[in-house]
Amino acid sequence: MGTRQEPPAIAGAPAPAARKAGYREDLDGLRGLAIALVVVFHVWFGRVSGGVDVFLVLSGFFFTGLLLRRAERPEPLGAGAILRRTAWRLLPALVVVLAAVVVATVAMRPYTQWSTLAAQTLASLLYYQNWQLAWSWSDYLAADPSVSPLQHLWSMAVQGQFYLAALLVVAAVAWVARRRGGAALVRAALLAIVAVLTLASLLHATRGAATAQGWNYYDSLARGWELCAGAALILLAPVLAPPRLLRSVLAVAGVLGVVGCGWFILDGANRFPGPAALLPVGAAAAVIIAGNGLAAPERPWPNRLLASRTARRLGDIAYPLYLWHWPILIFYLADRGQPRAGFGDGLVIIGVSLALAWITHRWIEEPLRERAAAAPAAPARGRGGVLVLAGAVLVASGGWLAITERLHPGSAVEVLDARLYPGAEALVAGAAVPEMRMRPTLLEAPADGPPPTHDGCIADWDTREVVSCTYGDPEAGRTLAVVGSSHAEHWLPALQVLAAEHSFRIQVYLKMGCPLTLDDNVTYKGEPIPDCRDWSREVIDRLGAEAPDWVFTTGTRPRADLGDETPAEYLDVWSALSDRGLRTITIRDTPWLRRDAVRYKAVDCLAGGGNRLSCGIPRGAALDEVNPLLEPASHYPAVFPIDLTDAVCEPEMCAVVEGNVLVYHDEHHLTASYSRSLAGPLGRELQPVLNWW
Repeated sequence: MGTRQEPPAIAGAPAPAARKAGYREDLDGLRGLAIALVVVFHVWFGRVSGGVDVFLVLSGFFFTGLLLRRAERPEPLGAGAILRRTAWRLLPALVVVLAAVVVATVAMRPYTQWSTLAAQTLASLLYYQNWQLAWSWSDYLAADPSVSPLQHLWSMAVQGQFYLAALLVVAAVAWVARRRGGAALVRAALLAIVAVLTLASLLHATRGAATAQGWNYYDSLARGWELCAGAALILLAPVLAPPRLLRSVLAVAGVLGVVGCGWFILDGANRFPGPAALLPVGAAAAVIIAGNGLAAPERPWPNRLLASRTARRLGDIAYPLYLWHWPILIFYLADRGQPRAGFGDGLVIIGVSLALAWITHRWIEEPLRERAAAAPAAPARGRGGVLVLAGAVLVASGGWLAITERLHPGSAVEVLDARLYPGAEALVAGAAVPEMRMRPTLLEAPADGPPPTHDGCIADWDTREVVSCTYGDPEAGRTLAVVGSSHAEHWLPALQVLAAEHSFRIQVYLKMGCPLTLDDNVTYKGEPIPDCRDWSREVIDRLGAEAPDWVFTTGTRPRADLGDETPAEYLDVWSALSDRGLRTITIRDTPWLRRDAVRYKAVDCLAGGGNRLSCGIPRGAALDEVNPLLEPASHYPAVFPIDLTDAVCEPEMCAVVEGNVLVYHDEHHLTASYSRSLAGPLGRELQPVLNWW
């Protein structure tokens, strides 16, 4: 994955006879080993291996070496030629894989997923996929069918951004050096710059790992130190000459570190690229240093092992293998409806990935390299084909986004006629359900969220500050505080209906993925979110100072396997609120759509041919038979549990459409339309508690 290590250019390795004596065939093998670990850990273990971090070090080492050799020559750097060669090394295989993923998505996935895939295709082709994922804070802990088939291309985006930045920095340093003292200053100046950037980036990554790891994992600024570590190694190469015994120790330790990283650090996705990434980065550096400056026969035996024919052949196809394995894994799991690949399935996935990687390398990469001078017309025709294919991918992705932008509403659906769209009242009151088109429609659903989402009145993943807004009757003398995560937020449309009827004020204190908690080790989707803990403590203190009449929040959450629970940390929150003299209404959370622990969207299931029941979830799988809120709440006189399960679920199934109204706009959030239809049932539950009507 990334730039190959040929001395005069970056587009492919030179033929064996043309290789210089110092050519590092062992680093080709290291790349092959790293990609093998990436694939194995993704396919069978559902976690990261550290192989990508090794790749980043090698990319920084190779590319900076290329630039340094050019900068220390008297002639111009040739930035344009470097960019062209880099593009023709990286783009052909990438474009082919992107085109294949687009075709597979159209053929195999519901059209409700096409827009997301189109946006990620553009992001991948234009090398900002890591930022696309950071903005959405995607879960990279493991593969499952709900994950994007292009998610792995974040690392390619990080490398592409580094290549451009490094080219600009080296070009500027070379230009200044030639006017201030000659090329001898280039290496020293670059080493000083790289040292500062490495330290700054590592400090940034360390802070990010402790505060916003979901963003940190994809952040180019946090990943920069890994690439800069490789750059520093090539800049220091003339002085890196340890004694033979130390070289052997470094080689053994380095290979063991690369192989063992995924076993030593089981939660790398929650810790990389913070200080924990020093293990794979240091291991890669040890292998590089161990063989530095030696001819192949003189290198330590681990380096010679990495230079074996098998390891080098795997290194040759490392880049296309990296590109292919992830989308094949995701499409395979989606087609089978499995959260994991078993041993046999994994062998199939790896076998297909290896075959496609070899075909891509042999018939696409090699013919298009600039060194194919023997038949210059063939590379020219091939490159023309790549450009046409890239244009088709751009047009198809951008065109679909433009079309759906016109079709998608920018706001929630207007208030529906309750006679035609009774929603929850069809379940609880037996309201008649006439034949009508479902609303919101599949294309309307993503925007049919509660007002705070559209108003910016819910703190996002990266906002630590408490955001508060007023809804309902702002002049009313009674206040209900709606507090917690988006699962408290999605009740707001129902509460707004009640506030308009009965005149009370609604004050919201909301943060994405953050139910009120005092837990010091709070996580979301397996990732630590200390901001949630700090935000919760501030909100609880503000509630104590502002003293609303009532606090409204969720009191349960789904268990990892089946049913739901009231976690012990929720009881700590109830105690804190009670200590401040606050009365709290805790509502049982709505079911989350999942099969075999894999989340899925109602709109995707319906678009794929499912119906309201087949796309739903069995009630017994989503909810315990007895509301888990009841027993713990009985010990808190100021905590009042309510349960609207019967207004969301039928006796046996929690369907995704009730009373002509779509219940969920994604995997587990109510549509604003269905929430409004819950105003009647919610009002009947709240009346004896609030005594406001």
